[in-house]
Amino acid sequence: MENSGEATPALAAVRLKPVEANPETFKEFGQVIDSSADGEEFGPRDAQLDLSRGIPRLYLMHLEDQPLKFSTITHHASVTQCLGSIGGNVWYLGVSKPSIVETTKIKADKVSKVVQSHCGHFYAPPAVDDVHVFRVSGPKFLKLNRGTWHAGPLFKADSMDFYNLELSNTNVVDHTTHDFKKQDGVIFLIDE
Repeated sequence: MENSGEATPALAAVRLKPVEANPETFKEFGQVIDSSADGEEFGPRDAQLDLSRGIPRLYLMHLEDQPLKFSTITHHASVTQCLGSIGGNVWYLGVSKPSIVETTKIKADKVSKVVQSHCGHFYAPPAVDDVHVFRVSGPKFLKLNRGTWHAGPLFKADSMDFYNLELSNTNVVDHTTHDFKKQDGVIFLIDE
């Protein structure tokens, strides 16, 4: 292998302290849904879903070896997504606010750094400083707003099971990933 003489830049490790997910702390990214009494009518505390662009899929997801670090983050432009741990065990999620850019703003040249996803929509890549980490504990789930960037679920255990609500083809046709390691020279470590 040839060496071009250029040094490979060192990765910067960004340590993030997790914040407990609750309706107030998580509102920029989606909703935290706690249990409610049986028979309670639908209202603002319930998950406000957008599953209108396909066939909904609710499934159990088994994950292994998801340590408290990440360098990629993903969003889904066409759907809200719900995640929760089976049994209410503690888990973590890295997030950044949605950054989908409407084509009218691109034409008006109102957004400077815009990328077109292989899925067809346009977005502004998430900034390193805009990434947050949430700790989720107990019997609740997170509803991610359409376009919310997310990394995880991450956890300390060897494996965990989660329920996941999205569309049947979300991971095939609506899966845009930003690689902080490649694009920004950064990896995130959860300081817990």
